[in-house]
Amino acid sequence: MQDSPPVIHPTKYWHRCDDGRLQCDLCPRYCRLREGQRGLCYVRGREQNEIVLYSYGRSSGFCIDPIEKKPLNHFYPGSSVLSFGTAGCNLACKFCQNWDMSKSREMDTLADQAMPEELANTAKRLQCDSIAFTYNDPIIFLEYAVDTAQACREQGIHSVAVSAGYITAAPRELFFNNIDAANIDLKAFNSRFYKKLCGGELENVLETLQYINQETDVWLEITTLLIPGQNDSEKELHAMTQWISDKLGDDVPLHFTAFHPDWKMQDIKATPHDTLIRARSIAIDNGLNYVYTGNVHDPQGSSTYCPNCKSRIIERDWYELGEWGLNDKGQCSHCDTPIAGRFAARPGDWGARRVPIRISA
Repeated sequence: MQDSPPVIHPTKYWHRCDDGRLQCDLCPRYCRLREGQRGLCYVRGREQNEIVLYSYGRSSGFCIDPIEKKPLNHFYPGSSVLSFGTAGCNLACKFCQNWDMSKSREMDTLADQAMPEELANTAKRLQCDSIAFTYNDPIIFLEYAVDTAQACREQGIHSVAVSAGYITAAPRELFFNNIDAANIDLKAFNSRFYKKLCGGELENVLETLQYINQETDVWLEITTLLIPGQNDSEKELHAMTQWISDKLGDDVPLHFTAFHPDWKMQDIKATPHDTLIRARSIAIDNGLNYVYTGNVHDPQGSSTYCPNCKSRIIERDWYELGEWGLNDKGQCSHCDTPIAGRFAARPGDWGARRVPIRISA
């Protein structure tokens, strides 16, 4: 029988201020708290004269997904991933499409529970290749995510983080040194967007991207949700994709996904398909080798092509894989060009299935 999650869990990244408040140093918000107060993320707060985590071992639910849904197109395609999240977020994006969890201020949102070892054992038993911290940002439940990732490594299970990358230097190092693959939301490429629509700072996210790319072995992919009139101008798309090429390299996969009216931005229409196609074309023109469209039905934009001979080497239709053009060395089977990513000798066959599970039961 598994242990029950603690009501509160100690945290490491905080210090005492001269005025008696405690400052949380996990993310650039640097929330300063008096006894009984919580940070903006809601799941970290001050209690018993320290900063604690309230969501350790608790989840809004567990589900087995295709890895492509994260989205990760170059990390063991076709494999299954055990996905879960908690509640809260350290950004305040007005367009959040998981707002029911990330904006939750009710701990009873966390209807299921599992301690790290139980999660690793469950992933192993259900033959999942990976476990994903997703739905809301795992940065805010760092201690739970790190302990789970370490338990999974002992079982040969990969750990995947879906994150906005809004984290300070010391916890960034601890977190990503325990992660195998990450998809980071680069929400825009202008500071005004981050301040006005997310309540955050662009520069910190760019630092996170460069840290992951240059100082870790984490497989990195990037997602940008294109919002009409907000972050989809040709000038901004050129600047962003040129920065990715210059700072991260041409082999980092980039996903452009379609916005749908949600949360506090119900007055903006959904992203036209043509916008995604245009963005993808700009990124390819700027030298990026692997650029995808998402949240729309676009077999061409969701498939992978060899950067050398341009042959289609991984066919995708939504989350279903079709034609497979990689050899067992991860090279294009047409011209032997190495394809960036982490690939098994054969693709997985999980397909598009989404299977909710209950662990505590």
